[in-house]
Amino acid sequence: MATPQTPYDAVLHAARDVTKLESALDAEMLGSALLGSVYAIAETDRDAAVREFVTGFLAATARRRIAAATTIRQVFAALIPNAEGTERVRPGSQAPAWTGQLGRVHLTGSWAYGDVYGDQTSYLATFAYDDAAGGPEHALVALVDHNIGITKDIFVGGPAERILDQVRQMCADDELTWFRTEDPAQLRGEVARHLAVTDDLGELPGEGSLATDRALVGARLALLPTAADPTSPAEVEPLSAAERTELVRRFLAAPEAARFGLDAVDGPELASLHFCLSLVLDHSATFPDADPMRWSPAVAGLFLLDWVHRRAVLDMDDAAMLPRVLRAWARYASRQRGLPETAATRTDEAIEEMVPEFARLYSTGERRSPATAAVAQLMADGVDPDDPAALDAWIEANRHRLADDGA
Repeated sequence: MATPQTPYDAVLHAARDVTKLESALDAEMLGSALLGSVYAIAETDRDAAVREFVTGFLAATARRRIAAATTIRQVFAALIPNAEGTERVRPGSQAPAWTGQLGRVHLTGSWAYGDVYGDQTSYLATFAYDDAAGGPEHALVALVDHNIGITKDIFVGGPAERILDQVRQMCADDELTWFRTEDPAQLRGEVARHLAVTDDLGELPGEGSLATDRALVGARLALLPTAADPTSPAEVEPLSAAERTELVRRFLAAPEAARFGLDAVDGPELASLHFCLSLVLDHSATFPDADPMRWSPAVAGLFLLDWVHRRAVLDMDDAAMLPRVLRAWARYASRQRGLPETAATRTDEAIEEMVPEFARLYSTGERRSPATAAVAQLMADGVDPDDPAALDAWIEANRHRLADDGA
């Protein structure tokens, strides 16, 4: 057989057995997987790239009359109905019986589940074809990661009842997870909002079925109702200076602060204590929810092993104080949110295990940003950042090194 000359020819070749499939669901999953290759290699706005590909494919194959070509055109039109030319797609004379059921499904249930920390929420929706000839009831599962603000993975498969039972059992067996029914409009809004961020990533999360199932998930989400207010929820405003001061005051009066000896800090250590608390609050403000009480082993790792090294210049007193402050704050936050003691303990143990690596990163400075590294060097050289003349002299003396470091 001749080598395909264009990407469209390659797709037609890959879809050559589409008419042999047993159901509309099988065909939609095949079509989604084929479009997944386009989604995966796009560098920006992947959703638009797939839509443009389908537009081009429909135009390039408009005169193809073989059954595989006319059938895969129908599949793509059902998956990406907003591509140009879909309104002109017609079934071929040899179309399988199930082509009339492509995309004709209805929602049979929607749920959400996740961890008590608030790191991740998974959304599960089940669908059935309007006619059983379309295929079996199936489930859509989407994982939203709140720490990085994306839909991290998606999956479509079945049997729907088995997947739902497995999720229910998993949550029932783990006190650190929750499970609930979910409003379908809320499900659509949350998954789609975070999926739009994923679509623009330069590099997709590794593994999973994100690329192969993206088109089918988009088609299923489009069938769900939209919220009464379709606007994206606004990001939470960071705490004001007065609110931060009051929050710190309450924390220092709490038993968790006393447990780690923070209520008795005085003298030179007091400045380090308040600096470390400011870092904890600044890091919380980097998340869309801006919740200073949302701490987990994962969030603690992002803070202690990455963010603080890139964003802050610590002296030895600060570095010694920070893990202790974080352990106390995380326990306080867990109590404020009413989390199980097991959750608080796991976070505390995780922070304790991170301390050696935190100390190593502090000593090597390997994760400092160029700007942070420059400030650290300035302080090490004894230059007062508040003295403009001394600062200008230091910058002039170190101009070449700063340029090489990219500061």
